[in-house]
Amino acid sequence: MPKLVRLYITQVAIGFGLAGVFVAMLLWFNIANLWHLVTHSDKGVLAVLILWLANGIVFAGVQFAIAVMKMKDDDDDEPRGGRRQRVMRHDYATVPVRAKAGGQPPAPPGVFSER
Repeated sequence: MPKLVRLYITQVAIGFGLAGVFVAMLLWFNIANLWHLVTHSDKGVLAVLILWLANGIVFAGVQFAIAVMKMKDDDDDEPRGGRRQRVMRHDYATVPVRAKAGGQPPAPPGVFSER
């Protein structure tokens, strides 16, 4: 069996085990009166199974993600960063504009004036 598949299966098993512990603690501490709801309903076992399955999927995904992110590469000794590119700076120039004294400014190009 490939290493990645073995890693995935073990992390999923750990995630579902943690989800089982989580659901058991929810029932034990009677969060939101869950123990009473489960024990006094004919569908209580199904509800606990679905709760465990849904939490198991989430916990398994998080567990596998943590395991993958903890894998490290040992060739991180050399400096990285590549070649730096210079930032282009814009030099803005002022353009003198003549205007008539006391008149209405002309409309910008592409804008129609109301005449």
